Amino acid sequence: MSDNVVHLHKDTDPTADEATVTTLTVVPDPAPAKPAPLWVRSGRAVRTAVTHESTKTTVRAVARHSLYTFNGGRIVARRTWDGKTGARYERMLRAAEAAGNYEVAEEWEDRLQRFREARHRRRMDLLHSPMDAAKSVGVGVGMSVGLLVALGVVMAINSHDFTDVITPLAATVEFIGTLIRIVQVVWPYATVLGPLFALLALWAVGSKQQAAPAWALPDNVRNGEGETITPSIVVKALRDLGIPALRKAIQEMGDAGASMLSPITIAGCGVEVDVTLPSGVSTIEVQNRRRKLAENLTRHEHEVFITIPPAARTVRLWVADSGALDEPIGPSPLVTDESLTANYKTGKAPWGQDLRGDAAALSLYQRHLLITGLSNQGKTASLRSLALWAALDKTVEFRLADLKGGDWAMFDGIATVLIQGPTDEHVIEATEMVEDVVDEMNRRIAARQHDPGIVFDPLICIVDEAQVAFMCPVKDEDGRPYGGSKATSRYFMAVRKIHNQGRVVNVLMWQGTQDPTDQNLPKLVREGAHTRASLALGTESQARMALGDKAVDGGAAPNLLRPGLDRGTLVVASDGIEIPKGQSSITVRTHYISDDEAKAIAARAKAMRHGITTLHAIERGEERDPLADIANVLGSDTRVRTQEVITRLAALNADAYGGWSFIDLKRVLDDAGAEPYKSDGRMVVARDRIVRALANRDSDGSASASE
Repeated sequence: MSDNVVHLHKDTDPTADEATVTTLTVVPDPAPAKPAPLWVRSGRAVRTAVTHESTKTTVRAVARHSLYTFNGGRIVARRTWDGKTGARYERMLRAAEAAGNYEVAEEWEDRLQRFREARHRRRMDLLHSPMDAAKSVGVGVGMSVGLLVALGVVMAINSHDFTDVITPLAATVEFIGTLIRIVQVVWPYATVLGPLFALLALWAVGSKQQAAPAWALPDNVRNGEGETITPSIVVKALRDLGIPALRKAIQEMGDAGASMLSPITIAGCGVEVDVTLPSGVSTIEVQNRRRKLAENLTRHEHEVFITIPPAARTVRLWVADSGALDEPIGPSPLVTDESLTANYKTGKAPWGQDLRGDAAALSLYQRHLLITGLSNQGKTASLRSLALWAALDKTVEFRLADLKGGDWAMFDGIATVLIQGPTDEHVIEATEMVEDVVDEMNRRIAARQHDPGIVFDPLICIVDEAQVAFMCPVKDEDGRPYGGSKATSRYFMAVRKIHNQGRVVNVLMWQGTQDPTDQNLPKLVREGAHTRASLALGTESQARMALGDKAVDGGAAPNLLRPGLDRGTLVVASDGIEIPKGQSSITVRTHYISDDEAKAIAARAKAMRHGITTLHAIERGEERDPLADIANVLGSDTRVRTQEVITRLAALNADAYGGWSFIDLKRVLDDAGAEPYKSDGRMVVARDRIVRALANRDSDGSASASE
């Protein structure tokens, strides 16, 4: 037994002899594993067979075709019931009443009454029909027998055989007997094949209607994949569009209408084809049937767009790949390209993609902006992405009011004014901010009258959630309301003044608002915006408020966007974005920039601007210290142009500095011994001179106090 001992470990203190000996350790083979019980192996085999993809496909196929037959019977039964009763008329009558279309409801009620009267007449006729049928049968049999006997008499006279009188009658009886024998032979097979043919007919009805649960349908249908767009499918969809002249023209064409179509080309995440309409069919007739055309092409309404190309009597169809518009687009170039900069005058903000997948960029140059839509559809994100791009141009100044609070915090250090909050006090501050922008606009206009060639840096005033300002009920000391849409409203009138004259001196108004109405978005304000964009809306009337009658009449339909599913998708009406010829608007799927990504972009913008002092409230009515305020607006900048210093002072306090000119600034600086000087041909103010002047003034004041 000792020979079989295996030492797995050696002693910690081996002897000298043992240290020179190498011991091999032999590990015995493990005992073979016991086979799994039969019931375990059977269970595994059953589970594998049940969960196999072929089994699933087979089960789905069996269930699908069985349900096609069963639900086909239900469909046929319902059609039969509709044909025998007034159920169809009653259903259409209720639908018309629910839609408020009482004229159509009256028409269906009249049809129902006529149907009931006709049915009553048929039922009354059935009371007399048995007697009439019996009389008809008796007369028919008598006449038939008489004719056969007469025919037999003629045959008997001809053959001189009296027995031929009953020959025709006997032949008829024999023929009837033959028919009976045939029926006796066929009947057993008919009792079997008849139900099978009936079930096949029911299956055909159910299959055509795809009357089965989604899990049992084929993979392409279950996954929402539509048919591949081919010329024959397009022609069939147009033929079944419900336009008689178009249908007749297609039927008369020898090539089944394919001559109307241009080659089908791939366009982004879909295909595009031009359709030249036959004489007598207008493009508006096709545009008005967009939903039906989409369904004929096995697509959802939002996956088919109809535009008007330059060619006469032609419509251009863009058909998305099924489900493609539900997939997110890529990240914004502002996020992926950290070297990207902006140029307010000549550049365009990368906003997103159009439905073809092409980049959609918007020019902001001298264009007032309005973005609206339902709540939580991406309004703030769409507006903020434009501002983040413009912030990468260091000449652009921002004054910003977020009347919800929290979405624009990254602009602290970029905007000269940043107001955040939904209260009435925040609305008051936002109104005063917009009025200060009006004062700056007027100062620029006055300066331009003296120097027509002067060019001002852009000033963009942004009010997000502007409906809060329009709906504010608070009044000032003079009784003027801050909100409202009348000439006495301070916010309304300030926005109108910027819309009327701001763009010529590069003063712009951007507003974001939700769920537009005449109360929270007055007509004059919304029509003053050069760029109008809308996310999903609830009604066509709201779409007209957001984009204008011309855009909606031309096909713009933000009310057809799907709330939640089409979040971030905008319908844009503007000359600042490339819109296909013949269209009044374009649909843009905007890039989403998260809060963290927005903070990173804002940090790049701050690095370009060198210490902007952001005010978080509009201060009024207090005594100012001009030299201290100059030091405040200089921030950490070593040198700042005199014109920029005046602009920053006006943003700091419009009452005190709104009317300042270069002479006013120079007077204060000369008195303090911090005179402006020229650098690179421009008059500038030096920060070190201001700091030295303040230190000297403070030391002089302390000395005087000690004396």
